Amino acid sequence: MTVKVLIPTPLQKFTNNQATIECGGANISELIEALETNCPGIKKSLCDEQGTPRRFLNFYVNAEDIRFLEGTETALKDGDEVSIVPAVAGG
Repeated sequence: MTVKVLIPTPLQKFTNNQATIECGGANISELIEALETNCPGIKKSLCDEQGTPRRFLNFYVNAEDIRFLEGTETALKDGDEVSIVPAVAGG
């Protein structure tokens, strides 16, 4: 199974400056582990010490925020697109 992952610019140092990579995983947790295998060091930027996605990062599966789905247990299927989007604050 292949999932397209959109990588934000600050994390592209882990992906050899690629904005899009293909990876696999049955859910977001497995996808994060696969990303770490393919792009060593990226997990530390994506997750805290407990393995939970960092608060300033949002994960979307086909434009749906995983916080409103099943979180890191959100199922993935072949051809899905996962976007990793840094939170933006300001006023």
